[in-house]
Amino acid sequence: MLLPITALYAALMVAIMVWLGWGIGQMRGKTQVSIGFGDSKELAEAGRRYGNFTEHVPMALVLMAIVELNGGHGVFLHIVGALLVLSRIAHPLGLHYDNISHPLRTIGAGGSLLLTVVLGATAIWQGITSL
Repeated sequence: MLLPITALYAALMVAIMVWLGWGIGQMRGKTQVSIGFGDSKELAEAGRRYGNFTEHVPMALVLMAIVELNGGHGVFLHIVGALLVLSRIAHPLGLHYDNISHPLRTIGAGGSLLLTVVLGATAIWQGITSL
């Protein structure tokens, strides 16, 4: 297996994505809004939780795969992967339309940003040192 560590965290991200998608489906059934968010702040909240996930997770996983393929250390990748899981659980729990500064939102967004920057910098370093 070429990418066992990235595969593990990608599978965990699928579980979180299904959880977030399930929340949207439930809210759509409750509000009877098929497309868009209607006047429902709760549906808009659920939609942004899912949307934010799909905006940030793919690049993190791509960078993890690049770093792993380029010989990144397993412990480093597990730390980054665990941070990704924790961040992507915390963020939707703290994302509320009436509270922009919820601590879990801050932890989730900050953790996601930090791990993406660290993975990007690692990939740059790997690329430069291979020249």
